[in-house]
Amino acid sequence: MTSLRDFHATAISGQDVDLSTYDGQVVLVVNTASQCGFTPQYEGLQRLQDTYADRGFTVLGFPSDQFGHQEPGDEAEIADFCDRTYGVTFPMFAKIDVNGDDAHPLYRWLRQEQGGLLGGRIKWNFTKFLIGRDGRVIDRFAPTKKPESLTGAIESALG
Repeated sequence: MTSLRDFHATAISGQDVDLSTYDGQVVLVVNTASQCGFTPQYEGLQRLQDTYADRGFTVLGFPSDQFGHQEPGDEAEIADFCDRTYGVTFPMFAKIDVNGDDAHPLYRWLRQEQGGLLGGRIKWNFTKFLIGRDGRVIDRFAPTKKPESLTGAIESALG
């Protein structure tokens, strides 16, 4: 059975990351963008990270430029923006596609596990997937769902 541990991704700094690193943790995977109406959600995502990290929770941010060219920068610019503007400390990854033929394998799997309204496609930036300690997808949340509204689901997943 496929789980988060079966994937690798490139960190925003360029290193390969084996996502089995997050075995046993509750993970929130989010496709992000720096110039989106939902960009202020970085603040709420960081708050979730700060609140729950010591209980085995982490946010994983995956920048994508597939929606309205709202993530035009390179990895260094994205990392600088996240740090300078929102004090992001959770892991950020290199820019990826989340839909289409070039979609990152992680996102192909996430979309297959939790289809959503568009037949599996990611609707927009800041779509969120909650993954349990077993590496399996628990739920998918629309971009309009603010991070602070996920505390109940996160608390439940943390046990």
